[in-house]
Formats: sequence, C-alpha cells, structure tokens
Amino acid sequence: MNLEIEPVAQRSLSSQIADQIRQAIMDGSLKADDRLPTEGELAQRYQVSRPTIREALKRLAAQNLVRSRRGPTGGTFINRPSAADLSDALSSATTLLVGMDAFSMDEINQTRLLMEQNCIRLAADAITSEQLQQLEQELDTQQQPQLSPEEFCASDVRFHRTIAEASANQLLSFIMFSIIEALQPISNMVTFRFRERSVIIDQHQRMLRALQNSDAELACAVLREQINYLAEKYAEVQQWRDNREPVKPAQ
Repeated sequence: MNLEIEPVAQRSLSSQIADQIRQAIMDGSLKADDRLPTEGELAQRYQVSRPTIREALKRLAAQNLVRSRRGPTGGTFINRPSAADLSDALSSATTLLVGMDAFSMDEINQTRLLMEQNCIRLAADAITSEQLQQLEQELDTQQQPQLSPEEFCASDVRFHRTIAEASANQLLSFIMFSIIEALQPISNMVTFRFRERSVIIDQHQRMLRALQNSDAELACAVLREQINYLAEKYAEVQQWRDNREPVKPAQ
C-alpha cells in the first residue's frame, strides 16, 4: 500500500463549536425552532472571534441543522431536517458498505423485498391521488425511447421512493429511502445491459394498477416478481463476467 502521510492539522475552533451545538441538538437541549444567541453573544460565550462563530454556523447550515432569517424577528434558528436530508447521509454510508462488499446481492434483494412489501401494504390504503399521479408521470418518463440508462435508473428510484412515501409512515419511509437510494441504483446499473426496460415498465404498470385498486397483495406479488427478475439478471451478469477472457497486459 502506497500511502502518503501528511501532517494532521488540529481541529479548528469552528469545528469544535459546531460539534458542541450539534450535540446540544441531539441531546434535546436545543429544539427545533429555538433561536440561537447572536454571533456576538456566541463569540463572547466561547471566547472566540465572530468569524469563527460564523464559520461554525456555516458548518451547521450545511448539515441542515440551522437556518438564518433576516429582519427584526430574524436570527439563527435550529432547523428540523427532513427525512430526505438525513437519508442522504445514511444512503452514502450504505453505498460505501456495498462498495466494500459488506453485503451480498442476495442480502440486498431480501432486505429490499421485506421492507418495500411493508410500504406497499400501508400505501394500498394511504396513497393519495397526487402520489398516484407521480407514479404515472414516472411511467411516462420510463417509456421515453431516448432515455439514458442513468435517467431510467433515476426514474425507477423515484417510482419506488414515491411508494415508500405513500406508506404515510415517516420512520419506515426514512429507512426505505436509504435502501432505495443506495441499493436499488447499484442493482439497476449492474444489470442494465441484461434487463429489458419493457419488463420493468410492465411490472411498474401492474404495480400501479394494483395500488389504484388498493390491492396490496397483488402489488406485493409484482414487486417479488421484479426483484426475482433482477436477481436472475444479476446472475447472468456474474456468469458473463466469469466467462470473459482475461485482458492481456500490454507488451
């Protein structure tokens, strides 16, 4: 391993201050919509300069933990991050673990099936007309002939993410976001040369009709069919890779 070693800088004061405020949010000392002291007051409390406080607040704003508002009633307030904001971080961690082969494709498919079936059963009763329309719009997108593999994958992710949102269970949706955003694109992009879009689109159409009719069991059956189909295509990918001739090194 060729690892270049460079001197490690001490953690900045702004980073330490941001961590302290973040910890206060996590332990409940600071709650959503609480107003923080002014920059000058924080600088005096922490005995640092105002630019240092400003940098600490920028770090927290980048994490969607605080928001600023101008005017007489303005200031810096504790923000309530959305599930989507936080799921991005969870998705990134999941993607990293998948990239390091921490999970097998069988485990990925099994987990997705178990979780998304729960979403479908709840969505069959709770899905709104707006969410059904979103699913229809994604189906229209997926049927565009010039759609690139990346765009098709993104639409596929949005389709299943809408179903998770339609469960009306915020915690379940949050957990599903990380699975859909991190695991589904990996499965899609591995198999995109072998799968047929028409098959995926047909499955999505049948899934949508089942949800329109509040038929949770039929929608779950179509989901199982789709995941099994992708698993078969993944096996074909693996076989294709195993049968490829090794690339000869350049002379």
